[in-house]
Amino acid sequence: MSGYDFDLFVIGAGSGGVRASRVAAAHGAKVAVAEEFRVGGTCVIRGCVPKKLLIYGAHFAEDLKDARRFGWDVPECGFEWTTLRDNVLADVDRLEGLYGNTLSSHKVEVIRERATITGPHGIKLASGREVTAKVILVATGAWPIVPDLDGAEHGITSNEVFHLDECPQRIVIVGGGYIANEFAGIFHQFGSHVTMVNRGSDLLRGYDEQIRDRLLQISMTKGINFRFNAKMEQIEKKEDGTLCVHIEGGDPVTADVVLFATGRKPHVDGLGLETAGVELTEKGAIKVDDYSQTSCESIYAVGDVTDRLQLTPVAIREGHAFADTVFGDNKRKVDYSCVPSAVFSHPPLAGVGLTEAQAKNQYGTVKVYTSDFRPMKNVLAGRQERALYKMIVDATTNKVVGLHMIGPDAPEILQAAAIAVKAGLTKQDFDDTVALHPSMAEELVLLK
Repeated sequence: MSGYDFDLFVIGAGSGGVRASRVAAAHGAKVAVAEEFRVGGTCVIRGCVPKKLLIYGAHFAEDLKDARRFGWDVPECGFEWTTLRDNVLADVDRLEGLYGNTLSSHKVEVIRERATITGPHGIKLASGREVTAKVILVATGAWPIVPDLDGAEHGITSNEVFHLDECPQRIVIVGGGYIANEFAGIFHQFGSHVTMVNRGSDLLRGYDEQIRDRLLQISMTKGINFRFNAKMEQIEKKEDGTLCVHIEGGDPVTADVVLFATGRKPHVDGLGLETAGVELTEKGAIKVDDYSQTSCESIYAVGDVTDRLQLTPVAIREGHAFADTVFGDNKRKVDYSCVPSAVFSHPPLAGVGLTEAQAKNQYGTVKVYTSDFRPMKNVLAGRQERALYKMIVDATTNKVVGLHMIGPDAPEILQAAAIAVKAGLTKQDFDDTVALHPSMAEELVLLK
């Protein structure tokens, strides 16, 4: 496009930014993407991917014990944190390289430095270079929130947890969301004494109450400690390096590591959005319309920097839809209904559609079908841990409007089942499907 250095300039090379860059370039646009840290974004570098690899590593703790019940002569095994940590970080390096190759193969210019907006079409790089673009896309993601309290500098966030020098003997995890619960399960399996400190009274707000109550029950049985309605006052660092977490009205907790998992906020600080009149929400997210366009006609935003769903696949869909709309002559928007999500806790949980409470509010009368069972593997292993599957049905139409589960491999099972919920199938459609036996997934077509 004459008069501009680039047709599209993307700030942030995470999941949404990379997809938008690649697709726009495939449509014939001249594209550049600036990234101040590493290509791949939170998910690849310090989020979903390395965390899932740690979760795989954590599962071996129980699997090795269970193997004895299945006839395997397994000796007492020790765990070496640094081996897993270094292997995970090496795989992150591999993936970053693949993301970079993808951009290069589509002739996208990758600029590895910070970029800020100077106007509707202007960008300034940390090196001092200034460029212009017909369209600017902000895809800078979100950033961990650190509570404002004395001694907060002694804690870490999910950004730093993957680089710990050693596995802590005692860890305090602050928060009750998915990040907190996932790392609680990880470090508990690695042998750490885990205490979760939550200022509220609930875990995993937004998920079905019955499912999250089951996770709490299982977590407590495993030995994870919980402090609810606990307001932190201070983190004190002792001379020996240990940390003392002071809680209002309660006993202090001693730890080697304090991990803040208290939510994430849109990463907009210092971007220069005000120079182009880009409006923000009260919570600091970039306001966008259905096509990811901001209040400035030439600037768009996708992913966690907006006030929509903070999920990697959603950011990818938004980036793709943006590129098709603006550069592919194919105006389209993302459908946010029936988006499946999972918490890779121990055991994992997953859900799609409405919770029981949400369905009652929306439809009035609903039918609830459940299966509360002990997986076959747990029976032979001598574990009492039970799985719970739950189906929410509109009583008037018999349409399945929500599906929620907790148990081994729940996210893997839910992905296929989410297609049925998205397609608007009925409980009878599930009943008419022949069970795949013996499997845990067959419970979905046997719900009573």
